[in-house]
Amino acid sequence: MAAGAPISAATTLRRRLEDPNDFVIAPGVYDGFSTRIALSVGFDALYMTGAGTTASVHGQADLGICTLNDMRANAEMIANINPTVPLIADADTGYGGPIMVARTTQQYARSGVAGFHIEDQIQTKRCGHLGGKILVDTETFVSRIRAAVQARQRMGSDIVVIARTDALQKHGYGESIARLKAARDAGADVGFLEGITSKEMARQAVRDLAPWPLLLNMVEHGATPSISSQEAREMGFKIIIFPFAALAPAYTAIKAGMERLKAEGLTGAGKELSPQGLFRVCGLDESIRIDEEAGGSSFAEGVELPK
Repeated sequence: MAAGAPISAATTLRRRLEDPNDFVIAPGVYDGFSTRIALSVGFDALYMTGAGTTASVHGQADLGICTLNDMRANAEMIANINPTVPLIADADTGYGGPIMVARTTQQYARSGVAGFHIEDQIQTKRCGHLGGKILVDTETFVSRIRAAVQARQRMGSDIVVIARTDALQKHGYGESIARLKAARDAGADVGFLEGITSKEMARQAVRDLAPWPLLLNMVEHGATPSISSQEAREMGFKIIIFPFAALAPAYTAIKAGMERLKAEGLTGAGKELSPQGLFRVCGLDESIRIDEEAGGSSFAEGVELPK
C-alpha cells in the first residue's frame, strides 16, 4: 500500500477481527436512506441484508430472486456512502460454481465491500429462517469457499470471506460444525452457523470452533432466541448482525403513515423531517461544500425557503 493511501474498509474489518478487544455490531441496511440513518446514529459497521435487498429492489420474498448484479449494485452504493465504514454483505450461494463464486468475490471487492458470506444451500435458496431448505454436499460448499479465498488472494484483497452453513435444520449440529471446520480449513476467515436455536448452542459453537471468529445472525422472532450484542460478545462471538434493524421499523412506520393518510387525508409527518431535513440526512451539506470548494455557485443563494 502506498504511503498515505487510505486504508480500505476490508483491511479495517480484518484488523478489527484480529483485535482481541474489538467486537463488530452491524445493523442491517437495505438502501441508501437506511444506510444514511445508521451512519448518522454512529454505527461503525453495516450489514447489507439479502432479504431487505430483495424486498426493496423487487418487492419479493427472500427466495433467491436477486441476482449477482442486483446484489453487487446495491452493495456498491451502500459501501460507498462512507467508504471508511466496513460493509458486510450477503452473497447468498455465490451465484454458481467456482467460476461464478470467484467473479462474485472480485465484484464485491472492487465495489468496496469489506466482507461477505457464502452459504451451502442450493442455487434456488431461501431465507435461513424459513423451513424446507435444501443443501449442497460438503464438497460443493467447500469448493465455493475455496474459490472465494483463492479469488481474494489473486486480487491481493483483504475482503473477509465468511462461511455460512444452513445445515443445522436438516442435518443437525454435528454436521453443521463439521462443515464449518471444513470451510475454515479451506481458508474462510469467519464462521456463520445459521439458525442457532438456543443460547447454549451459541456458546457451544464458539467453544467448538475457537479460536476461529464466529458471526451471530440475530433475526428477532426467527429460529434464534433474542441475544443482545452484549450477550453475544460475552459468549465469544466477534460479529453480530441484525438484518431486520431497518426493515422492521420501516414497515411499521410506513404502514402506519399510509393508514393515516388513507383515513385522514394527511400523513401527519413530524416537523423534524422537512424536505431540508430529509436532504440533510442524505448528504445535502456535503454536496453544498463540494460545490463551493470547486468554485461553483449553484448554492450561492442557499437552500432556505423565503419566510
